[in-house]
Amino acid sequence: MEERQMPAKAHKLVVNNRKTSMVTGVLDVLSFDLNEILLETEQGMLMVKGTDLHVNRLSVEKGEVDLSGNIDSIAYSGVHQGNRQGENFFAKLFK
Repeated sequence: MEERQMPAKAHKLVVNNRKTSMVTGVLDVLSFDLNEILLETEQGMLMVKGTDLHVNRLSVEKGEVDLSGNIDSIAYSGVHQGNRQGENFFAKLFK
């Protein structure tokens, strides 16, 4: 029997002048402070690093987040939070 993959849901990341960004396809905001924000998205984990970072708007129903601050880096990982082994990996990776 052939295994079918579920199609990935829509996810979009828009960054304007490294100062503000809008993210769609967000499942959860796992952590945030002035230097990093960790989001679980439809496409995996998303880490945003920078300075003076803020979550300006969060719409769980729409899966949208608006961020502001000085964005230095954006990194994705295919590991989802539901994966216990992945949690340990992320805890070690982003500390």
